[in-house]
Amino acid sequence: MMELLYRLFSSRTAKPMQQPPRIRLDLPAQAYAAIYALSDIHGCHRALLEAEKYIIEDAARIPGRKLLMHLGDYVDRGPRSSEVLQHLCEPPPDGFDRYCLLGNHDDAFLKFLDDPRANGGWLDFGAGPTLASYGIDMTYLLREEGRSVEELGEAVRAAMPPAHIELLRSLPVAVTVDSIVFVHAGLRPGIALAEQTDEDLIWIREPFLSEGPRLPLLVIHGHTPVSRPSFVDGRIGIDTAVSMGGYLTVLKIAGGRPTILATVPADP
Repeated sequence: MMELLYRLFSSRTAKPMQQPPRIRLDLPAQAYAAIYALSDIHGCHRALLEAEKYIIEDAARIPGRKLLMHLGDYVDRGPRSSEVLQHLCEPPPDGFDRYCLLGNHDDAFLKFLDDPRANGGWLDFGAGPTLASYGIDMTYLLREEGRSVEELGEAVRAAMPPAHIELLRSLPVAVTVDSIVFVHAGLRPGIALAEQTDEDLIWIREPFLSEGPRLPLLVIHGHTPVSRPSFVDGRIGIDTAVSMGGYLTVLKIAGGRPTILATVPADP
C-alpha cells in the first residue's frame, strides 16, 4: 500500500531548479551517547510532540549528550505545518543537539515563496493544508476571488513568521556522524558524498532504493513511504507515512546499534 502511495505522489512532482549548494555537516561521533532520528513529519504536530516525549524519556536513562536528527519534510499533507515549523524554531530538549535537514517538500515550499509563478507546481503537491495552517484558503483566493499566483505568494509571505522562512533557508542537506550519513532521500549509489548533488540527497529514489549507497556508509533516510522501517543494503528508511494514515517512526542509535524506539500514530 505505501509503495503504491509513493509512486502516485512521486509521479506528480517536478524536480527542483538548481540553486547554490546547501550546507553539509560533519559531527564528532564521540560527542553523543545516543542519536535519535525521525523523518517526514508532514504537518503532524501532535505525532511530533508524542515522539519527542518517547525520546526524552528514553534519553533520561543514558548519561551524556544526545543528538536529535530530523530528516526533512516538515510541511504539506498534514494539518499543522506551521506548528511543526514553530516547534523546530524553538530550542531542543535539554541535553540535546538538534539538526533539521531539508526535505523535498520543504524545498518546494521555499521555492514557491521565492518565486510563486515559476514554482506554482507546489500548489498541487500537498500545499493546501500547509497554507490552511497559516490561515490561508488557497482555493478561495485563486478561484473565488480570482487572485493571481503571485498575489497568493504575497499573502503566504505576509502570514508566515519570518523565523519560519529563515529556518527553511538554513536547513542543511546532509549530516555525517562517523560512518553514518543522515539525508532526506538517499544517495546516488557508488558516488562519494562530496560529489552528490543537493537534488540527489533530497529527491532520489532509484537506483538508491534497490542498490543502497554502495559506499562504506550507513545511510539513514526518509522520503519513500513504507509500511515498516527498511533495514537493507546499507540503508535504513524510516518514512512510515504518518500523514497518509501510517505512523511516525523514531530510530535510536546507541552503542553502534540501530533500533526502533517507538512508533507514533497519525494525528487524528
